[in-house]
Amino acid sequence: MRKIRVKNEQGLHTRPATHLVKLLHESKSEIFFTFKKEKVNAKSILNILMLAAHKNALITVEVKGEDAEVTMKRIMEAFDNGFGEE
Repeated sequence: MRKIRVKNEQGLHTRPATHLVKLLHESKSEIFFTFKKEKVNAKSILNILMLAAHKNALITVEVKGEDAEVTMKRIMEAFDNGFGEE
């Protein structure tokens, strides 16, 4: 489990949520994002959008499964790179 800061200007809006879902599509792990006590399955674009996470929000990321380490690394890189929006 790790906390990751949303760095892009508009937060987790449609484009970054789509980027994340595509990135996580082939993962065999279960992936959950938690923000403001709301825990969602991160493989669903609608769930990610429901979080309404703004710039500088701290998201708790939980990954469980056989490829958890690789999946967590990919998620961290996506957040660090601002989902390619920067």
